[in-house]
Amino acid sequence: MTPRPRAAIVGVSGPRLTAEETALFRAAPPLGAILFARNVVDPDQLRALNAELRDLLGAEAPILVDQEGGRVARLRPPHWPAFAPAAAFSGGPAEVARAHAALLGLACAGVGFDVVCAPVLDLRLPGAHDIIGDRSFGADPAEVARLGLATIEGLQEAGCIPVIKHIPGHGRALADSHFELPRVAASRDDLALDCAPFAALAGAGAWAMTAHILYEALDAARPATLSPAVIARVIRGAIGFEGVLVSDDLCMKALRGDPGALAAEAIDAGCDLVLHCSGVLEETAACLAGCPALSKGAVARLEAARGAMLARRRPLDPVTLAATRDAWLVQAA
Repeated sequence: MTPRPRAAIVGVSGPRLTAEETALFRAAPPLGAILFARNVVDPDQLRALNAELRDLLGAEAPILVDQEGGRVARLRPPHWPAFAPAAAFSGGPAEVARAHAALLGLACAGVGFDVVCAPVLDLRLPGAHDIIGDRSFGADPAEVARLGLATIEGLQEAGCIPVIKHIPGHGRALADSHFELPRVAASRDDLALDCAPFAALAGAGAWAMTAHILYEALDAARPATLSPAVIARVIRGAIGFEGVLVSDDLCMKALRGDPGALAAEAIDAGCDLVLHCSGVLEETAACLAGCPALSKGAVARLEAARGAMLARRRPLDPVTLAATRDAWLVQAA
């Protein structure tokens, strides 16, 4: 009997699966995988790795990539174009952001990715840590939502499922959650502004990635990823997000603890899936050992997100898309 997949998306160590990774994924299969620069050599190698993962995990196993453009890009020159950061499109026509996202999505889909961790819907706020910075469309929630929707639609048209991040909002953080746990002391009214782009796009068919941030006004003890109160009352409640909710990387230093215990805590708090990205075999095995199986509710939400993408997917002309995008980038430079 084939084991049920765990509610986890995991990293792998290099450009091909090792024998040990293959054995682990057969015994305790994750739902899917997420790849990083360490996994990328060239297009042919990347297609082969993604095909190998799907042979092992199933034809519809989601394979994720962080490909926002700008600083956060795993597909880079010389094999792929240099995609622009979100800030390059601030104030511009939505069609330009949509064209850029479609080109980015085509690059990802062309090597076997079907889930792209973008767009960032966090606000770019004065005085905050620059971990967000030009990854954001700006400080105005309405502008972030406008360009965020265009990006979601462009990615879906290219055949990719977008992941909006970092819900309920990373923009006020004064620290980088890769290295420590940010604590945000803002009022509920201020936090409502951060939530606004996520609320505006809650039904757009994207996944959402949680923020490893402790919001003192919402839960004084636990960061959002591990907080039943934040997930139930804010993300699912006030924001109204009903799609696939995936944790940010459990390996980030904002969180502390055994990988399996953290995975179980995040799922118990209300996440559908967890990310564990290190690619270190022992850590991945611990995460999978402690992570629950995928729930029926998560399966339904995964199918809905894929259906939203398939409904919007269409043939695209890369030449026209590039002309639309490049004309604006020249004008805005």
